[in-house]
Amino acid sequence: MAADANGTYAVVWPRGEKSMEITPLAHRHASLEGKTIGFVWDYLFRGDEIFSILTEGLTERYPGVKFIDYSEFGSTHGGDEHAVIAALADKLKSQKVDAVISGMGC
Repeated sequence: MAADANGTYAVVWPRGEKSMEITPLAHRHASLEGKTIGFVWDYLFRGDEIFSILTEGLTERYPGVKFIDYSEFGSTHGGDEHAVIAALADKLKSQKVDAVISGMGC
């Protein structure tokens, strides 16, 4: 890039224009006590181990917390991911899930 006659360079901002407006965050529960948490996973990188650790720690911290295993929802990665994601809201609702912990490997 060359300077103009005044020695000034044109500058381009490296970020693109905003394509989406910022929306408010979803409601957060004050506590997980007595809530049902759904585990959602893409079946990559040790989610099975991490969810076991989370279950143990959250059970100690929040009495009455319940968990719905990731196997109830299917993998959010791979050949069936579009169908799994499309069905996810209905499955979460039918299982009366209050909150979701989603694990993603990379």
